[in-house]
Amino acid sequence: MRSSKYIFVAILMVLPVLAIAQCAMCRAALESSDGNIKAEAVNDGIVYLMILPYLLVGLVGYAVYKLRKKKKAAAQ
Repeated sequence: MRSSKYIFVAILMVLPVLAIAQCAMCRAALESSDGNIKAEAVNDGIVYLMILPYLLVGLVGYAVYKLRKKKKAAAQ
């Protein structure tokens, strides 16, 4: 059961890298450009910007987990 949770979390962390998405405004601006390299660079930038919110949510979740575990250990 524990390993399936780790696998699930690993998959969730890899999905943003696999989802090469664009917002509507970026897509419109890049469709008029000549090269495909510019579009790939924008996609990479979007993915890098998505990493920070996931890290923050993960850190807050970890802190809450540690605090609850500490309270549970102190109560026993």
